[in-house]
Amino acid sequence: MLQKYGILIILGLVGLYYAGRYFYMKPKFDNGNAAPQFTTTKTLSGDKIALADFKGQYVLLDFWGTWCGPCRAEMPHLRDLNEKYSGKTFKNAADFQIVSIALEKEGTESRWQKAISTLKLNWQNHIFDGVSNFRFLDAKIASDIYGVKEVPTKYFINPGGFVIGVNMPMADIEKILQDDLK
Repeated sequence: MLQKYGILIILGLVGLYYAGRYFYMKPKFDNGNAAPQFTTTKTLSGDKIALADFKGQYVLLDFWGTWCGPCRAEMPHLRDLNEKYSGKTFKNAADFQIVSIALEKEGTESRWQKAISTLKLNWQNHIFDGVSNFRFLDAKIASDIYGVKEVPTKYFINPGGFVIGVNMPMADIEKILQDDLK
């Protein structure tokens, strides 16, 4: 009898752990929410970037890190997506832009710049979002504004500035873009 209750208690605790983890890791914004605005000057080009600059365009915000294996594995797919759709004419959008937001330790800008070159990230919008603690990803844009708790995390934003997908498969993003081509 005691074993039966012990197993039930253990199963209940495991269930609570996974439910808690799910709600903690859940993205802060979801489909239909307005994408939160940000402005930064810590870019690869040294120029100021604001999300508002991309109004009227499809935008894929890609939160990643040079230290993240799954992030690096996705880069060829992002590169292909950029080559295929950036600069194209859409029915409902002026363009498609990828905005990479790298979560990196402050002071490691050279490592970030080298990774962009090595991975041949062929889009122009690269942001350095410094963290002091990788455990909590305490970066200004990623954590404070978007509530990112793990990388890679992607927000796909429509031309009106609303989130249309969080962590969507690349095939789904490509289908939306392909269906909207003129």
